[in-house]
Amino acid sequence: MWIVIICAGFAAGATPRNEIPIGPGLRALAAPRHLDIGAAVAIEPLAGDPRYRDALARDCSILTSENVMKFGPIHPEPDRYAFEAADALVAFAQQHGMRVRGHALVWHEQLAPWVTERQRTREEWQRLLHDHISAVVGHYKGRVYAWDVVNEAVAEDGTLRETPWLKGIGPDYLEMAFRWAHEADPDAKLFYNDYGESNERKQKAIHRLLRDLLKKGAPIHGAGLQMHMDVDSHPRPSAVARAITRLHRLGLEVHVTEMDVAVPEPFTDRRLGEQAELYRKMMRTCLDTKGCTAFITWGISDRYSWIPAFRRGWGAALPLDAEFQAKPGYRAIRDALSR
Repeated sequence: MWIVIICAGFAAGATPRNEIPIGPGLRALAAPRHLDIGAAVAIEPLAGDPRYRDALARDCSILTSENVMKFGPIHPEPDRYAFEAADALVAFAQQHGMRVRGHALVWHEQLAPWVTERQRTREEWQRLLHDHISAVVGHYKGRVYAWDVVNEAVAEDGTLRETPWLKGIGPDYLEMAFRWAHEADPDAKLFYNDYGESNERKQKAIHRLLRDLLKKGAPIHGAGLQMHMDVDSHPRPSAVARAITRLHRLGLEVHVTEMDVAVPEPFTDRRLGEQAELYRKMMRTCLDTKGCTAFITWGISDRYSWIPAFRRGWGAALPLDAEFQAKPGYRAIRDALSR
């Protein structure tokens, strides 16, 4: 089985302290181990930053859409789909021999305003969701390798999250979404994606949910563990391994889908060393645990990370710094791949 490791698109240049020896990139290092390496990609730097594109081309063989395939950006009006930005990402991937991972078809965030502006009957909600999934997945049929079909549907207490989809359709929206995605592209791999790796109650609830959906015949091929963390608050590798194993026993692939490791200001060498060790441990956990077939860090470099805007006083969450220089976390990932 191929293991897909989706990383942060690392560049070759580095400061003297963290200089990376001239040699093969991560893409080449992973090939003998049958590993695919990729990145969660933002469209703005992809279009405007040559360093960003060069980093992807050097080290990555699969790309994840960060925002451009979410509901709001790709379906901004009831009768209009905006495929241009996502098309550009797909074209870049094809140009460089990369596969694409689509994120995300069904989520309660980043919806277009028109979706919740008025009351709808259950049948209208179903038609809305069906048409959206069919249009988006159908547009990229044969060009998107895998989809996060449903994102974050389980609440912290293990119940289904109160979302517009649950309120409008009921729990059946989950099964419907996977079936409609499969109908639109029978060859695409379909994933459920969520966070809370340290929350055993939530992890068990996700397991039950996916088990029950699979018993109903829902076409689900994998589950994603998001793995956003920081140097002071993070899951134990044993907890992550337990979650992977539990899901794999259902017959699912498991992807680490959105990992980053935030560091508090000031970004000292000691704290960056702690970050690197977390990257190393989680990479090893994925590689050493049967069923883990992907490892994604959520971004390319600190220049384009989402962390500073959402967590004041925190940042430096990715293996490349804001100038695309390698940090200790890059070397930790490289070392783990080279073992």
